[in-house]
Amino acid sequence: MPIHGTPSQIPIHVSAGRPHPLGATPLADGTVNFAVNAPQATSVELCLFLDPERPNKETLRLPVTERHGDTLQLAVGGIPAGSAYGYRVDGPWDPLAGLLFNPHKLLLDPYARRLVGPSRHHPSLRSRDESGDRERTDSAAHAPRAYVPTPDLYDWEGDTRLQTPMPETVICEMHVKGFSKLNPDVPEPLRGTYAGLAHPASTGYLRDLGITAVQLLPVHQHLDDGFLLERGLVNYWGYNTLGFFAPEARYAASGDPVTEFRDMVKALHRAGLEVILDVVYNHTCEAGPDGPTCLLRGFDNRSYYHIDPARPGHYLDFTGCGNSVDVSHPRSLRLVMDSLRYWVEEMHVDGFRFDLAVELGRDAQSYSRRATFFQALHQDPVLSGVKLIAEPWDLGYGGYQIGNFPIDWAELNGKFRDGVRRFWRGDPGVSGEFAARITGSEDLFSHNRRTPSASVNFITSHDGFTLHDLVSYNQKHNLANGEKNADGDSHNISFNHGVEGVTDDPAILALRQRQARNFLATLICSQGVPFLLSGDERLRTQRGNNNGYCQDNEISWIPWNDAPEAVALREFVKRLLALRREFPILRRNAFFDGKPLASNGIPDICWLRPDGKPKESIDWEADKPGSFSVLINGGESSPSLLFLFNSRHQSREFHFPHTPRCHWTLVADTTDPGRAGDHAAPPSTITLEQRSMQIWKQGAPLRPVVTTSRPAVRTRSSRREIPSSRIRRARRRLQRSAPRGFPGGGGGATPTSAT
Repeated sequence: MPIHGTPSQIPIHVSAGRPHPLGATPLADGTVNFAVNAPQATSVELCLFLDPERPNKETLRLPVTERHGDTLQLAVGGIPAGSAYGYRVDGPWDPLAGLLFNPHKLLLDPYARRLVGPSRHHPSLRSRDESGDRERTDSAAHAPRAYVPTPDLYDWEGDTRLQTPMPETVICEMHVKGFSKLNPDVPEPLRGTYAGLAHPASTGYLRDLGITAVQLLPVHQHLDDGFLLERGLVNYWGYNTLGFFAPEARYAASGDPVTEFRDMVKALHRAGLEVILDVVYNHTCEAGPDGPTCLLRGFDNRSYYHIDPARPGHYLDFTGCGNSVDVSHPRSLRLVMDSLRYWVEEMHVDGFRFDLAVELGRDAQSYSRRATFFQALHQDPVLSGVKLIAEPWDLGYGGYQIGNFPIDWAELNGKFRDGVRRFWRGDPGVSGEFAARITGSEDLFSHNRRTPSASVNFITSHDGFTLHDLVSYNQKHNLANGEKNADGDSHNISFNHGVEGVTDDPAILALRQRQARNFLATLICSQGVPFLLSGDERLRTQRGNNNGYCQDNEISWIPWNDAPEAVALREFVKRLLALRREFPILRRNAFFDGKPLASNGIPDICWLRPDGKPKESIDWEADKPGSFSVLINGGESSPSLLFLFNSRHQSREFHFPHTPRCHWTLVADTTDPGRAGDHAAPPSTITLEQRSMQIWKQGAPLRPVVTTSRPAVRTRSSRREIPSSRIRRARRRLQRSAPRGFPGGGGGATPTSAT
């Protein structure tokens, strides 16, 4: 029934409408079709906000009575441009049964393309009061609502997805606002917006650095949590989804987030940069039973969320956020699949990183990589062709599933992060783990015929220390978050190198910068897909805060001042990424097998001790920090590369390998980032600084050595006799622990536990 005015006073006319597609759709006759799922509702009303002078006041309510199965629909004509809408849904109130209908709450259309009004928690959004009864405060003045759409006339000017092969991909994770907010080369009105990221100062910087894809922290419209607003903070990261189809309006300089987002994608594509979205389909902003009711809960709580089958009034929470979306249910599955297709077909994004992706493969009992959601993606003609990256864990039982996603997926490799951090911290006994990680983590990904590019390798991400802070702090410093430093992970595998945080000690500063280069050189030159946190190449610090999710300020924004050490590191990263592009052997499509190549008889990968001899089983098991080299054989297609690693706290002498017999040219040295071009050949040696690495490339072959002496004949009696039982034990240890390329070695180190 109408609240203000009547259909005769307002030029509105209604008709039956269509059940497909869901959401609000402009039709050719000028009407707008509204269709929504609410199978257990007793009544559904479409609420229209038509008065531009009172945008928070409902003008009209129209009953939606036409039903097709679980869908209710209505077509409305005569709606003025710029109007907004929402729904009120009534039905049973039975919290113990999981039925939470509340007509006092304005609900956002789950298919809304563009939102208007606040995206902030307000007490009126709560579904029930302190007694557990239905909360009867009307939420319309404070609830998010959607713009009534108009026909889509956007011109993509021939833009298409770039389809960069995964082995060629270099990902840079960033926050839309934080990336350009402080950049003086971006016009001030555009800083911190989609338009700021689309500006040539941004795209040019990323292209020049060597990035091929930007991964954006959530850009779906999100709701700021009430407990953060009470502290004067906001949900800066945006992992609190409100609109699965709506780009976050707070990042739009123009006031039109849909058009501005499309313009950004088009500009990034023109610069050769793909766009990957970090998407949060595992939970919503409605949280637990005492959270807001503004979206799915009010339409069909028991279909959209994981409900405890034994206690329907309780949610199964695999996310730690109060609720978990049940993508095994057809209604939720359709919503998520429609959303993904929209972002690919209508917004031209190139792929997705799925937050807490294990939750998407769960039913009420367990996780399966043959879950309905994964099968739906696999057969979808649109979505099966985009980049799919899993965060391979959630907080439920059996939540760490690295290596257990379907064949078309890549995964964020937390074991790479932890193994590389331990190695460069100087932990003993981790050389085998380190070797397995830098060669693509065959032990994790080869079992279902995946390749090294299934491993998305990272050292840092938005969640945790920045690279600068990783080498500057032993402990987290999160007091600014208002949670008494109890939030954020305490297990960071970090090292401050002598002083916690800020110091002016030149020796400590030099060591920290060298360690930062060690991490970046290892990351960029490992097999798999390198994933860099934006700002790490500029030594961005969060002053020890490892959980900046609520810090929309200079703690999280990237500084664009060019300190000399930041400039040097950025240039070092550019050189490393150019090296990765130059050498195909750093972007292999297959794992190493340790077998000799026909072109030169040398194995495709060789693990060597500092003296240049092959590593033995006991060398991998040694209870010391790692110090070794690895030769990647390029065969006929590419020069070979030699990597020297020294994670010990003392300098170490290294010998060049006996084969191939050639000159070697230095291409990178983490002790001196500007040094390159040195030449050497065996039998010369190299002294590697403590906690440093070097990369050499194969040059011209050495002239053969001519000798007239007869070779020595080694007889059985001249060998040191080793008991056969000891040989068998050593061989078994070797097969368990040695990486590919060492004679008798298996597929990698024994996996360590997740952190």
